[in-house]
Amino acid sequence: MKKSCQEARALLCERTHGVLATMSVALPGYPLGSLTPYVLNDQGLPVILISEIAQHTANLKQDPRCSLTIIQQDKGEVQAHGRLSVLADARPLNAEESEAAAARYMRFFPEAQGYLKTHDFNFWVLQPVRLRYIGGFGNIHWMEPDELLQANPFAGRGEDAACTHMNNDHADAIASYCRFAGIDCAGHTPQMVGVDAEALYLRIGRQVERLAFKQPIDSMDGLRQETIAMCKPDYWAKPSAA
Repeated sequence: MKKSCQEARALLCERTHGVLATMSVALPGYPLGSLTPYVLNDQGLPVILISEIAQHTANLKQDPRCSLTIIQQDKGEVQAHGRLSVLADARPLNAEESEAAAARYMRFFPEAQGYLKTHDFNFWVLQPVRLRYIGGFGNIHWMEPDELLQANPFAGRGEDAACTHMNNDHADAIASYCRFAGIDCAGHTPQMVGVDAEALYLRIGRQVERLAFKQPIDSMDGLRQETIAMCKPDYWAKPSAA
């Protein structure tokens, strides 16, 4: 994978919300932007949970074309930071797809549990048609979906089992990951909420942190070995400059 695609993919994976732009029904021809949390599904596609009464839902029902803009959060010059725009077609998930999406979404956003019960929220998936990545001045690229998106080898039961096991039996290991990575838990107990081929994801308070692996993994045995290795300080040592 090209360096620019790696950067764009990392941004897509590490962020948990973006600005969803839809084509306005109320003002035809004008885009309407709204802040929207998202997670990636088993195929690596963004999934959002939106209310039936929301304006952006009405817009998507009229015209499924949309974009999701994701912005890197760093201090300093805003224009020098990475941002990714996912141009996509949106569609509502069916019951089976929604059940699968809900498990991961609720681990990342447990406060959303009540939305499904009280406000008639539904899951939608964004099927990217093209992506625009800007990694800073002069680092500007159009990308095709297959250059960036990857299926999650642990999606579903594998991911759920891994998170449950780590949270129930290896809370000390998770705490050590945060310590070695320099993450301030601010009194919160970190919880593992996700894993894919490239990283594991920890929820700390209302923030989600992505901890990248040193190498891609695609099996439970590989995940076990990687999480053991991550307990050692040497794993986190930055390579010395040549």
